[in-house]
Amino acid sequence: MKKLVGLVLLMSSFMLSAQTNSELIKHYEAYYNQMKAQGDVQGIINGMTHLNVLSPSQERKDTLAYIYMSEGKYVQALNTIGYERNSTDSDIAVEVKAVSLKAVKQPELAIGLFEEMFKRTPNALVAYELAELNLQIQKLAEAEKHINYGIVNSKDDMKKAFYESQQPYEVSLKAAFMYLNALSVYNKDKKANIDATVDILDATLKIAPNFNLVQLTKSELLRQKQALQQPKN
Repeated sequence: MKKLVGLVLLMSSFMLSAQTNSELIKHYEAYYNQMKAQGDVQGIINGMTHLNVLSPSQERKDTLAYIYMSEGKYVQALNTIGYERNSTDSDIAVEVKAVSLKAVKQPELAIGLFEEMFKRTPNALVAYELAELNLQIQKLAEAEKHINYGIVNSKDDMKKAFYESQQPYEVSLKAAFMYLNALSVYNKDKKANIDATVDILDATLKIAPNFNLVQLTKSELLRQKQALQQPKN
């Protein structure tokens, strides 16, 4: 009899727990939707975190990580879904890992994730990220491969934003690739290739006269050239 009573109490406890869990999920689903309606990002994060604890799923993890990434919380995004390259990851997860690893200055790890993105959906925007990251770690042949792809496949409506000036601005993606090409040429020989690099920068300014970073780079290269030409004492 005691065993029967214990079993009944145990089953009642399970049923109550399941009912409570179900009610909590409904509560946080409503909370999450309300935070979305109000545009309350921290509330959205809190709601999704609770939902993922109560009813874990990879989709919820991916969504939470994407929200963190969108808010510039790259470490939190990576802590949510990890940083490993997995062929089974969703497209969102791969993007979050790639962008976040780049943001926390892990270019070699980021390259692997951007390569996965490019493998799934080849396009000039991802090629730009790969070219830029490979330039950072001086893998010039890899960078050149992606630069060539990008120049050929950049569409007229594709833009790239730059933020080095007080006023952010956009240029065509093709012009941005031309700038990377200039950097690639320069890095192959930083003394002998100054003139060739300046020629590419001039061609870039013809199609993007507002490209401030190109103008700054050109000025610095001309300064370097002048310094090299001065006689040594």
